[in-house]
Amino acid sequence: MKCWLWGLVCGTPLMLGDVLATYRLNAQSFAQSRNNGQPPTRTLNPEKSQCTRRLLDLVFIIDSSRSIRISDFEKVKTFLALMVDTLAVGSDATRVAVVNYASTVKIEFLLKDHFNKPDMKKAISRIEPLAAGTMTGMAIKTAVNEAFTEESGARPHSRNIAKVAIIVTDGRPQDHVEQISAAARADGIEIYAVGVDRADMASLKQMASLPLEDHVFYVETYGVIEKLTSKFRETLCGLDPCATGNDCEHICVNNIDSYYCKCRTGYILNADRKTCSQKQVRGEVVVDPCKCEARLAFQKQTQVVLQQLTTTPLADFARRIWRLEEALGRA
Repeated sequence: MKCWLWGLVCGTPLMLGDVLATYRLNAQSFAQSRNNGQPPTRTLNPEKSQCTRRLLDLVFIIDSSRSIRISDFEKVKTFLALMVDTLAVGSDATRVAVVNYASTVKIEFLLKDHFNKPDMKKAISRIEPLAAGTMTGMAIKTAVNEAFTEESGARPHSRNIAKVAIIVTDGRPQDHVEQISAAARADGIEIYAVGVDRADMASLKQMASLPLEDHVFYVETYGVIEKLTSKFRETLCGLDPCATGNDCEHICVNNIDSYYCKCRTGYILNADRKTCSQKQVRGEVVVDPCKCEARLAFQKQTQVVLQQLTTTPLADFARRIWRLEEALGRA
């Protein structure tokens, strides 16, 4: 009898383990049924990738000084062409101009020159580097005085159409940019500064609009400058990757050209980084990453039983067993 009674007590954890294993199997099936009921993932509509919600008078100011190799300058032109692809170009939509500079400044085409993408991209493909120095300040001043004027195709200030300049350079300006850039910003021009390779970060900050973290960009080589296209599409057009397509169960967080998922208060992110499970704060029960309510309920019940066993005085427990054995011996 003693062996039978003690075996019952000692074997309890083993039985609990078997039951828990059964619950795990049921829990997996339950989780799969829950996941199969999830709504389908939304896909990005290519038509929505174009900038249609914000009209711009956009002027690119590109550095073609002697420090830029021909192959790298071709990558800059590719970047411009990709940017054009993301825009809704037209006389009543976004207008684009390009200012090319080195020691001299050349306006490649004005805001009024091209109102369709094929013509604009052909004009970009014909741009040649100017070589020599890096007169960035002169280029900005030329853009303000000649490219952003109504005579050149810019819309009147009364229409509240954003005027944006994107400067791409890999060096240090050989003239003063701080005051010229400040005057351009005071005139209502929003300036983005893109630095490549050996670009001077201090100069980029002097040129760019505030906040600097949204208007100053840096890439190590011209080979990766194309990656900025999606960032500018989002920034200039107001496009949000979370709005164009995501599969977050609770909260989508914009992360430049991508996104990540978060959970509401009281929930934690599951291993799939998309769905959320409710936090469990009682005792030592942890959240179930596969959303298995049956398993959580069993864990809670098991914990209550174990807590009762550990809180019962050992002497009282032994006394009950002795009385039971004595009663059985007299029987």
